[in-house]
Amino acid sequence: MIRKSGFDNERYIDEQTSEIIRRAKMFNNKLYLEFGGKLLYDYHAARVLPGYDPNIKMRLLAELKDKADIILCIYAGDIERKKIRADFGITYDSDALKLIDDLRNWGIDVLGVNITRFDNQPAAVLFKNKLERRGIKVYTHKYTRGYPTDVELIVSDEGYGVNEYIETEKPLVVVTGPGPGSGKLATCLSQLYHDSRRGIRSGYAKFETFPIWNLPLKHPVNVAYEAATADIRDFNIIDPFHLEAHGEIAVNYNRDVEVFPVLKRILEKITGGESFYKSPTDMGVNRAGFAITDDESTKEASRQEIIRRYFRYRCEYAMGFADKETVQRVKLLIKERNLEPEYRRVVGPAREAALAGQNEQKGNEGIYCGAAIELRDSAIVTGNNSTLMHAATSLIIHAIKHLAGIPDKLQLLPDYITESVRKLKTEILKEKTVSLDLEEALIALSISAMTNPAAQLAIEALKELRDCEVHMTHIPTPGDEAGLRRLGVNLTSDPNFSTKNLFIA
Repeated sequence: MIRKSGFDNERYIDEQTSEIIRRAKMFNNKLYLEFGGKLLYDYHAARVLPGYDPNIKMRLLAELKDKADIILCIYAGDIERKKIRADFGITYDSDALKLIDDLRNWGIDVLGVNITRFDNQPAAVLFKNKLERRGIKVYTHKYTRGYPTDVELIVSDEGYGVNEYIETEKPLVVVTGPGPGSGKLATCLSQLYHDSRRGIRSGYAKFETFPIWNLPLKHPVNVAYEAATADIRDFNIIDPFHLEAHGEIAVNYNRDVEVFPVLKRILEKITGGESFYKSPTDMGVNRAGFAITDDESTKEASRQEIIRRYFRYRCEYAMGFADKETVQRVKLLIKERNLEPEYRRVVGPAREAALAGQNEQKGNEGIYCGAAIELRDSAIVTGNNSTLMHAATSLIIHAIKHLAGIPDKLQLLPDYITESVRKLKTEILKEKTVSLDLEEALIALSISAMTNPAAQLAIEALKELRDCEVHMTHIPTPGDEAGLRRLGVNLTSDPNFSTKNLFIA
């Protein structure tokens, strides 16, 4: 699993910064830049573009911070239905709070938070109160009347004019938010309308990463983007407007292409003149394709990501979070690439480990779970569940023993520690299961390290697990999932539950 770097971060920063500055100058140095995708921790990009820094957008923004104001948008409906950001396992409103903290850690302040399509939803009102009582300026925008067809109403005092104006000072205004559909575009257009009423000639552009417009339509990197957005029904197409205007093939996605004629009319109505943009691709500031240094490594990384998405959506379907069409869409993408789920190297060994555990513990009731990890040296290590530990725990213990060169027979968790945990769980906390999940085991391992040098060596090896591939035969419990997420592994699992119980703590 030695991943060859295929992306030049420094070239990307240079290319992207130059294009943003050039674009701002087109509009008298007042540009609203919609940030598509994740501003921080863009692990999807890091997975499909080996070598990509998941925080490169923040590095770029830090270089521009003296020229940029930041507006954070969040859709009130996402707050209300507690939409989850899967890679962190936190809700979008919590992600917004985390993003504000992360920006501050980079020395960047958020000008304000805009709650979009706000209609006094109870959870959105609570979120607004929470922010305001912590000194964060909050704006609210309602659903725009007439959108998307009645341009005369949209661009009027009854349309964008109803929205609260967000006062900005710097030439670049970065409009970002957690996930798609957060209202970033509507916020930008509303600001353009209010600027025009004040005699300010401002402009709009979109900071994009995917799809990469100058890669082929069916390039695995672009197909991986389709897989990642299967739940919101995005798909890539050739931009017909770009082809007609420039005679150049460019890849864009359906929503941007579909909305472009209306968006072009809105921009022209706001500015009172012809739009600078002839195509949705023209609107984008996307130089990622120019920073790819190894096409083959990005293709292979993207194939793996497509399969990861397939497993993820199957699990979400089993848990009731995704619908059948989403699973079928990703399954079709896999078939189109002539791939099988087992192309992911850790899938087969994880399933074999579950069978091995079942054979070893014949006669014992219960569900047998297996797990496998592919380490950086391409070695595959497995684990399975037992009365003592979950499959994820067994896997990580075996993996760090392998990395630290510790013999299998040497105990990392002495009996007195596991017995103490057992008593706590059963006698004090009144839990039914004694088996250690990964979070519990990592804490127990850190205690063991105080007196056990081998455990200390094993703990040091934990950091070598970051970005390694893991597959489990069952959906991880919350404690396992949290532990694996903190270790930074790329996790997939089969859509099976590890218990017959409906409630899993």
